[in-house]
Amino acid sequence: MDLNFTPEEQAFRAEIRQWVAANLPKKISHKVHNALRLTKDDLQAWAKILGKQGWHGWAWPRQFGGPGWNAVQRHLFEEECALAGAPRVVPFGPVMVAPVIMAFGSREQQERHLPGIMSGEVWWSQGYSEPGAGSDLASVKTRAERRGDTYIVNGQKTWTTLGQYGDWIFCLVRTDSSVKPQAGISFLLIDMKSPGVTVRPIIMLDGEHEVNEVFFDNVEVPAENLVGEENKGWTYAKYLLAHERTNIADVNRAKRELERLKRIAHAEGVYEDGRFRDQIAQLEVDLVALEMMVLRVLSAEKSGKQSLDVAGLLKIRGSEIQQRYTELMMLAAGPFSTPFIQEAMEAGWQGDYVGAAHAAPLASHYFNYRKTTIYGGSNEVQRNIVAQTVLG
Repeated sequence: MDLNFTPEEQAFRAEIRQWVAANLPKKISHKVHNALRLTKDDLQAWAKILGKQGWHGWAWPRQFGGPGWNAVQRHLFEEECALAGAPRVVPFGPVMVAPVIMAFGSREQQERHLPGIMSGEVWWSQGYSEPGAGSDLASVKTRAERRGDTYIVNGQKTWTTLGQYGDWIFCLVRTDSSVKPQAGISFLLIDMKSPGVTVRPIIMLDGEHEVNEVFFDNVEVPAENLVGEENKGWTYAKYLLAHERTNIADVNRAKRELERLKRIAHAEGVYEDGRFRDQIAQLEVDLVALEMMVLRVLSAEKSGKQSLDVAGLLKIRGSEIQQRYTELMMLAAGPFSTPFIQEAMEAGWQGDYVGAAHAAPLASHYFNYRKTTIYGGSNEVQRNIVAQTVLG
């Protein structure tokens, strides 16, 4: 196993770094490096820049309009984007639903939906979790009843991230209640502009509107929007979740945020505290170990060997690391981390205070990141899956 990058891969990295430096708007990278609020326009602007280059679907094969990069090239692209301060690509379209459409969708669905995802024009949302069906996803109750060439959908989804911007939503719906839970689920693509779809905001502790409830009241969905076969949605859901859990690990963003943590610690004068510096060092060691795990997977893929099935492990370690660096940032800034109101922070509420804490409400980020060990499959459930895989 060789974890060193080849000269060709290093040249590819340099090419990506140069392109990102030339095309990433400085206003957006400033916001990312300082954890300021990103608007829909910010996120979609970067998506469209990538889409124009054919890179919004950077992991897509050539046959579907992607660059056809191998696993190492994809990793280097993600790393260079993260370190440069590019926004994290909203994953629901290019990373999550697109692979499902490629693998299980009809040619008509591929031709209809993939171009809009690649271009960044069409915003997708995820309709998985429901009240009472989060970690136990097989318990979804949103019902889709087939009537001729149409499904009638009724039910509710919750924690729909950025659903207020959604053009389309991919949903797990129950189409058969007479079989075991996993066997009666289907995968539907739903136009969020359809009559009967209502999006209601969930305002979080820090005042942000990040998540939503989505209600379906006799929503008519053409049967042609069914992906694959009816009642086979659980298979497609597991395929999608493997992509989501690997994406959650996000080792490249963690590397960028580690450097931000160090800047904050220096600015606040706590880097000279040996005990605090030890915590940063331990975090860095764990992050390097996570990166080594990622590189092992890349090495296996590059050599043509069976890729390691470590999506659950990556999700566990990556999400825990995210929680730790947000906690250490908050502790470093002390009382200056407490304001929650983004508008006040962006308006310079803390005046001439000289420190990285003036750039963002760090306590708000700490509280927000408590969710990382829950979404995408809670870490407790992931540990059970890993144990079953290893121990049988």
